Amino acid sequence: PRFRAMASDSGDKHATLQRCLGVLRDARNDSEQFAALLLVTKAVRAGEVDAKTRRQIFDAIGFTFPTRLLTSRRPPAGCPPHTFRALGLTLLACFCTDPELAGHSQILNKIPTFNDILLSPCDPDSTSMIDDVYQCLSAVLATARGPRELVTKGTVSALCQAFLNGGHNSDRALTLLVGLLAIAEAKCWQRDAPQLLAVLSKLSSDFFKAEDMTKFELCEVLPHFIPLSPPLTENSQGSECLHRLYKGLADILGSKLSQSQRDPALKLAAGLVQACGTEWIPAGSAGSKFLALLVNLACVEVRLILEESGAVEVEGKKEVVTACYVLMEMGIQECLREENPLLEDVQKMQLMRIMEEAFGAVIFYLTAVKQEELQDPFIFASVRILGAWMAEETSSLKQEIYGLLPFLIDYARKLFEEGGPAVSLPQAELVSTEGSALPRDALRFLLPGLCHLTTEDWPRDILISKGAPALLCEYFLQQWEVLTSKPTAPAPLTSTEMSLQTICGIFLNLVVTAPDLVRQDKTFSSLMDVLLKSLPLLLPQEHHLVLAANIATLGLMMARILAGSAVLQGTQSAKEFFGAAIRFLSQAHTAQADAGSDGLAVAVSPAYVSAWDDIHELWFLGMQALASCIPLFPWLPHAALQARWLEGLSQLLSRVAPASVDFELITAFQGVLVELARASERCRDVILSHHGTEWANLYGMAALEQCLAEQ
Repeated sequence: PRFRAMASDSGDKHATLQRCLGVLRDARNDSEQFAALLLVTKAVRAGEVDAKTRRQIFDAIGFTFPTRLLTSRRPPAGCPPHTFRALGLTLLACFCTDPELAGHSQILNKIPTFNDILLSPCDPDSTSMIDDVYQCLSAVLATARGPRELVTKGTVSALCQAFLNGGHNSDRALTLLVGLLAIAEAKCWQRDAPQLLAVLSKLSSDFFKAEDMTKFELCEVLPHFIPLSPPLTENSQGSECLHRLYKGLADILGSKLSQSQRDPALKLAAGLVQACGTEWIPAGSAGSKFLALLVNLACVEVRLILEESGAVEVEGKKEVVTACYVLMEMGIQECLREENPLLEDVQKMQLMRIMEEAFGAVIFYLTAVKQEELQDPFIFASVRILGAWMAEETSSLKQEIYGLLPFLIDYARKLFEEGGPAVSLPQAELVSTEGSALPRDALRFLLPGLCHLTTEDWPRDILISKGAPALLCEYFLQQWEVLTSKPTAPAPLTSTEMSLQTICGIFLNLVVTAPDLVRQDKTFSSLMDVLLKSLPLLLPQEHHLVLAANIATLGLMMARILAGSAVLQGTQSAKEFFGAAIRFLSQAHTAQADAGSDGLAVAVSPAYVSAWDDIHELWFLGMQALASCIPLFPWLPHAALQARWLEGLSQLLSRVAPASVDFELITAFQGVLVELARASERCRDVILSHHGTEWANLYGMAALEQCLAEQ
């Protein structure tokens, strides 16, 4: 009777709730506790509970009683079967509004129960249970441990099924999936790819069919369901999804759109490009027109936002421009693509002109950046995309880029000095423009452009005046540490190795064009010391051959200029470096059967074949540099003798058909042989004892013939 009196009391509801809590604490049996609980849950559902009262409810009953309710299979007489379960869920949903309680192990261990309820048949009387489950799962997702627990306990699969079933409040399942994917995309796809793919299939189908605002709303949701891995192109279901997305986007972007409609469409297209490149765009006229339209729209958007004062600061605009950067980078790559290009030559020329205007806007924006804005990830994204343009397009916007160089070097230096430990990324991961999830390494993206610029006088002088050589030397050291800290097994080419190769290219340009700088700047002595120690570590590993070629050639070129420095005066590291350089140069060629005759022909050694396109110019330059070094280092001929290079080269030239050795190769061999014969009587004797005079005459090596004939 007193509970009926409380329930009918229309007075102070807070006082009534407090009396119920007192009964909950002091209940003599389950019936009294249950009756009081009914009133408490009624108040909870009506939203009449504040944070303080919520905590009082928890203190009164804890997790034990709701747990008992969830597991009870015997409802009170005359009540629906799920009565106890519904009460328990209401209480847990109430507790979960407290972030501290939402992350409690007693909540987390009920995730499988929540999943089961989501997938159970739902009648009209049990919809409140579904709502309470969604509230609990949303609260768990917002905790530190929650996302990991949800993924490992099967919630992704349950949410996918709940959404696909289309039951009560299934849109909340989709919202929760979006939240989970935003936090733990890789783990979700690793564990539940088939279920997520089924959701994407439904979403892409809805997107393709929709002819109202739903199409634009789906543009906002779909990017969350496009994984970077595994690739959607791996199976037919994923490929079908991509085709529907392409058709839907072509439909949208081919129409007249408002700003609010175009922005999400561009972001969806950028997400597809990041995940799949251009594989989702079909070949042929329709595909090429669509791709050109995408890049065109992206360039227009970038100009509209970056050229208008303050426009970029409008909420959401930086995300749109960042998406456009992804599409512009795709445009650059497609304009350069020669094999199976999607674009025709006329389209390429048109797009390059349009992109030039957009990059002019990027430069205009960066020139106005203030010091306090440098930590903004959008600045990083803008520098990164400009680096992609500078790497490929060397003839346009020259004056503007030269003017921006001081800012770019200062910005890259600031991030480098403030950054944490360097990380090595597979090439596939370089598509991200956000830069916020990883240490932001602007130099990595600027290096290819700087390599081009150091061949020209004006930008090279600017870079030198801004201390770029010292910065690049420090960066080389850091990246070398990253590379050598990794396992030595063959692996995909990483950003670290690419960066090291490009820095070598920059320094090679400086060595050739500014030798006085190399002599005077202590940076190069420090770099020389690093190169001496690096090459012997690299050469035994064939999968690092391109980097080894860069380091060997750069080291030999610098040694000519720094011959008087202490590190090169017969030190152990110098001897090991030159020994490794001689091995690299001497093992590049071999004799093999000539398909056109019964004899032998000179050929690139098998270990060098796959890398030869990348290293053959470095090999010839290295041969020239070694020849120049021989007169400068009296101990070098002994290193060549130790490597038995003269015997091997004599044997090679004696066995192969002279017609198989081209003039450039003969010149390279002769340059080194002449210097060795001049510098060392022992080397001269070895050449002579291996019929050097005969094959020198056979190959037209007049300088070597003359040298060998001298007493």
